[in-house]
Amino acid sequence: MVHEARHDLPRMELRLLRQFVAVAEELHFTRAAQRLAMSQPPLTAAIRRLEEEVGATLIERGRKTVRLTHAGTVLLDRAKRLLRAADEALTATRDAAAGKRGTVRLGYVGSAMYGRLPEALRAFRRSHSDVVVDLHEMTTVTQIDRLRAGELDLGIVVPPLWDMAGLQMTAFDRDRLAIALPAGHPLAAGEAVGVADLAREPFICWPRLQGPGFHDQVMRICGDAGFTPRVVEEAHGMHTVLSLVAVEAGVAIVPESMKQVRAAEIVYRPIGGDAAGFDLLLCRPAGEVAPAAARLEDVLRR
Repeated sequence: MVHEARHDLPRMELRLLRQFVAVAEELHFTRAAQRLAMSQPPLTAAIRRLEEEVGATLIERGRKTVRLTHAGTVLLDRAKRLLRAADEALTATRDAAAGKRGTVRLGYVGSAMYGRLPEALRAFRRSHSDVVVDLHEMTTVTQIDRLRAGELDLGIVVPPLWDMAGLQMTAFDRDRLAIALPAGHPLAAGEAVGVADLAREPFICWPRLQGPGFHDQVMRICGDAGFTPRVVEEAHGMHTVLSLVAVEAGVAIVPESMKQVRAAEIVYRPIGGDAAGFDLLLCRPAGEVAPAAARLEDVLRR
């Protein structure tokens, strides 16, 4: 036999449940009314209304005693759980609206993790322990695509960006370029190594399509030194570039901030002059962002 769904189930108000819990815990209408900051007659009427909605007696009133029925005991347990869940839902909603909860999807170029980003993230986690920061190491080009697609909330990128439509940029960090040589390379023995010394060396390079700003800066520095690099391999990711340098596949020009990476296998030499410096920018979609993302943005911009 198929039973039809019931549509006459009572929709109990949370206010009624809170009043019932107060009476059930105090087992005294006067004390319960004082606890709820209300007078006793409306409280008595509220419990009667609740019993009518439930269709069962919840509280037995004697001349001197008040006690719960079996149905009242069951409802007390369920009501306390429901009210606790409602309070938690309200708190979580308010926290999310205030940016105290949620998930922020942050993209970053690999070298950012060797500058001020780690300390900024530590500071954010100390002050926003209930916000999850979902980290994604990506090239600048990939980050821009993901930001525009709504798949990232914030990104740390290397300029220049030719199409900034729909995006906002803020200065985040400053870095410099450095020469990366295999530890066993003849040039690694000298303290003073210039870019011009790399003219005949095989280069490991970053693909222009993935990071045009960084790639063009490397090419420009080499051009200023009088040569065009002989690129033998392109690597997608700065850690991959350095891994190839470590196994003596070639030399590279990389962010100086990464000089601690594979330091036993790679020798880093600084490149002087203003042309070797470059910026990292904090990038986000134009307009309003989610509250938690706005909180992280504030910390990153300090």
